[in-house]
Amino acid sequence: MNSLLRTLFVLSWPIVLARASQALIGFCDAWMVAPLGEGPLAAVTTGSFNTYLASFLPVTTVYILQSFTAQSRGSGELSGVHRFAWYGFILAVATQIVVVATVPFLPALLGFMPFEAAVRADLFTYLSIRVLSLGPAVGIEVLANWYGGLGNTRPAMRAGVITLAVNFLANYLLIEPRFGLPGYGVVGAAWASVIGTLAGLATIAVPYALGRDTPPRPERLMLQMSEFVRVLRLGLPHGVNWFLEVVAFAVFVNVVVAHLGTTELAAFNVVMQINMLAFMPAFGLASAGAIVVGEAIGRRRYEYAHQATVLTLAAAATWVALLGTFFLLTPGFLMNVFAFSGEGVLEFIAVGIVMLRFCAVWQVFDAVGLVLHQALRAAGDTTWPMLVRIVIAWVVFIPGGWYFVIHMNGGVVA
Repeated sequence: MNSLLRTLFVLSWPIVLARASQALIGFCDAWMVAPLGEGPLAAVTTGSFNTYLASFLPVTTVYILQSFTAQSRGSGELSGVHRFAWYGFILAVATQIVVVATVPFLPALLGFMPFEAAVRADLFTYLSIRVLSLGPAVGIEVLANWYGGLGNTRPAMRAGVITLAVNFLANYLLIEPRFGLPGYGVVGAAWASVIGTLAGLATIAVPYALGRDTPPRPERLMLQMSEFVRVLRLGLPHGVNWFLEVVAFAVFVNVVVAHLGTTELAAFNVVMQINMLAFMPAFGLASAGAIVVGEAIGRRRYEYAHQATVLTLAAAATWVALLGTFFLLTPGFLMNVFAFSGEGVLEFIAVGIVMLRFCAVWQVFDAVGLVLHQALRAAGDTTWPMLVRIVIAWVVFIPGGWYFVIHMNGGVVA
């Protein structure tokens, strides 16, 4: 048991740090833009979530690169492993082209959402800049998964930490007036995220380009269309699975929560940023557990796979239970971190406290679902989790949210 726990820790801690740094970027943006007021806070936090949504399909699709590189490593056939990185780069470039092409349609799309006029204007400004970070963000995930398949999870960690550090510094310099700079508010927050993402990409891409910690490159890459199609055929279903669930949550945020008002929207998005601090480390543990489970099943050590799942479940549940307890005990302190000056701040804090208490309750359930989903994926069962998640999201969650919150006017608690 001790050796199994040690294996989980060695595999997971770079993933945990990488994922936690991503969560902290949104947390940092929300915290540093909060002094501007609830309107800019609502715009930046909503825009940050919508950017995350837009990247989700390509990002979760390129997760499959880890499997291809791991299989190549296991078989000892490393001569073509660099091709898979380049297939990922193609997807990253395609992502950037598509999202930039959608910018002219953003005003019409946002016009369907029940935002206040000022929030809608700031949200468009933020998104039209922040989309420039999507291609680089996918590029980071491409190389993170490529290196991960080779048994090296630390490049992703380094990229995540650098992204966070540069994002924080750029936010500090660009949001409010400092050192002779006028302060750019929402525009500054958007550019800070773009600059931070580019720095993270450079952190992981430059060593790759220099051939550090990589297998020898062949003289010619010899990209193959059939191989690229296979990457898409196996990667897209996984991406669509995650994407449909996140789209459902985006509908909930942009329609159901936005219906409640700007104060409630700002509070909800702040709570979601805090919640990400619990989710990302749990996701890292679940990913590490899936690696161990997959290897155990490959060796036909099924009892060991069961033990790994139980231990991963216990570790993740313990983490989120501790953090959930912290949410229950200190909700006012956490919401005060994002307090802004002016009218509405007391209501913002009060609404956020209610939301954080609900957040504390669902933490353990979230961890259980996450760990078991990843374990089932490692065992080769992706159909059942996909069906369950789609049904819960689109048959239960969205209709239930609309009915109880909007139709029945149930408010924040509903």
